[in-house]
Formats: sequence, structure tokens, C-alpha cells
Amino acid sequence: MPVTVLLVDDEPLVRAGLRAVLEAQPDIEVVGEAADGAAVIPLVRQLRPDVVAMDVRMPLLDGIEATRAVLKTVDEPPKILVVTTFENDEYVYEALRAGADGFLLKRARPAEIVHAVRLVAEGESLLFPASVRQLAAQYAGGGGNRAARAVLERARLTEREAEVLRLMARGMSNAEIAARLVVGTETVKSHVSAVLAKLGARDRTQAVIAAYESGFVAPG
Repeated sequence: MPVTVLLVDDEPLVRAGLRAVLEAQPDIEVVGEAADGAAVIPLVRQLRPDVVAMDVRMPLLDGIEATRAVLKTVDEPPKILVVTTFENDEYVYEALRAGADGFLLKRARPAEIVHAVRLVAEGESLLFPASVRQLAAQYAGGGGNRAARAVLERARLTEREAEVLRLMARGMSNAEIAARLVVGTETVKSHVSAVLAKLGARDRTQAVIAAYESGFVAPG
């Protein structure tokens, strides 16, 4: 089955460019388009896309609020890939905090766009880990988020789970973590699932954001 994608951007040329790049791939299908975040929820319910590629800045409802709305109101919500002009934008970090699974730069090369969609759909590793660390360094508050610290404390991660979270924060895939820890990938998957469950995180991105905001992992 192909990965299905909904494109949400107020610039028709951006949508057209993304559609051309994605539909050139045999395993990706663009199932719909919208010009604003306000149209996302009904389209998601109707089309059931695997991934929503969503502009972070739109006139009526921006990508941050649209992400929150989708995750709050849609059962089994899609993965959300924020599309942005500037990777160090505070809007991008707020979108990730709101529940977006990753971000994509509008100037990205076609191969990078395709890779980003596939990676987000799979949900196994973190998109652009260095950029996420940079965003965390700018906006996470150096571990000053009391709520995030409380979540980490309540989680009571085991020593191995804590180690896995640190490696996730570096952007390592399950296979890379398995090689580092000299264990099987299925064992790593079990640890990752446990970390997400204990943190109440939707995916790896949310777990890593919590790790930075709590001070459990230092940016940089």
C-alpha cells in the first residue's frame, strides 16, 4: 500500500511542487490538498491520509493550532510533517511540541522531501536530529520546564530505557541503537515502546522534546 499524503499550504506553487515530487514515487500517493489549516480536520476524516504535510504559517489557522486540533479530535490521527521556510523558527519548535512528528524545509531537494515523508510515515527515527537539538537549545529553556521534569520523574525509566532515550535524542534509528547496545532490533523496539508509554509520548519526536525540556538530555 502506498503512503498517502495530504498537502496543506496557502501557496499553490508550493503544493504543486510537493505534489510533483511525491507523485513521481511509486510508493507515495497525494490524496488531497488544502490552502489553510482550518480545512484540515474534515479532509483528514474524509481521506484518512498517512501523512499530512502542513505549512507552519497560514492566514486563518496556522500549522501549530491545526496540529493540536487534529491530534485532539481525530481518532488514529495521521503523522504530521511541518513544512517550513526556516528551520530555526520558534514556530517549528512549537509545532513539534504540539505533536508534529517532524519538519521539512521548503528548499529541500526532491530526494530529501521523499525521504522525509517515508521516514515520518515509518516513525522509526527522528528527522533532522541536529536541527531538533538546535531548536531545543534555543527554546527548551535548559531543563526549566517543571511539567516536563515531573513527567520524566514519574516515568521511572530503567537504566536501559534511559540509555535508549538518550540515543533516540541523537537521532539514532532502532538498528543503530541495537548496534550500539549490542542487542537485537526487536529488543530495542520493546524499549522504545516502553519509553513512549511511560512518557505518554505519541512518538519519538515527542519523547525527545520531553527529554530536552526536562533537562534529561542536554542540547548540543
